[in-house]
Amino acid sequence: MTPNKTNPSSGDASDRETGLALKAGRWLFSQTCHFLLGVTSMEALPTGARVEVAFAGRSNVGKSSLINALTGRKQLARTSNTPGRTQEINFFQFGTPGGPGPHLVDLPGFGYARESKSKVAAWTRLVRAYLRGRAPLRRVMLLVDSRHGLKDVDFEVMAMLDQAAVSYQIVLTKADKLKAGQLATRISEVEAQLKTHPAAHPDIIATSATKARGLDELRAQIAALADLGAMGYKPAG
Repeated sequence: MTPNKTNPSSGDASDRETGLALKAGRWLFSQTCHFLLGVTSMEALPTGARVEVAFAGRSNVGKSSLINALTGRKQLARTSNTPGRTQEINFFQFGTPGGPGPHLVDLPGFGYARESKSKVAAWTRLVRAYLRGRAPLRRVMLLVDSRHGLKDVDFEVMAMLDQAAVSYQIVLTKADKLKAGQLATRISEVEAQLKTHPAAHPDIIATSATKARGLDELRAQIAALADLGAMGYKPAG
């Protein structure tokens, strides 16, 4: 946010808000985060009203690696060089099992996978059903490889989320693979593409799981969606 030149204190207020948001994000991700369950049907989804933040994207976009980097747990979400290894909707919970902590949700990737067409079609239907009709879902983090930008399958998912009025936010992955100028161009390109998508969050977060880039910003975004007070968080005044 650019400080208001006619009111210098507005810049200080914005800095304080940013600092508090980052602090809340760091607090949330300092809590225990554990694997809850993996499901292959809508009937098996967890019950209750805990906030859910889902990670979606094309196969091999880096969802599991980013979740591991965010939580500081190298093996929390399974990673692989083989696209399509995540074949269930995997739920991870912060805090005490069964408590009020939010869920992170790792979704199977869209697109290529070394499985039969019928199996890929089945989990694609499951993911789409989850994204369209899950009441506790507060936001979808739609991961996009920064080297390639938005592809047809991303636009299909965005159109579905727009129609269902499900909030989503673009998270660029593997940002360390681009030079600064290339990344700035990619961000500008995606920003322009989002203007016609009503459910899209306007802020784009560029991340790198290997270089820890953008992680604090993403943690803050997720913490802002959760009920941290119910978990015992007391923000500084």
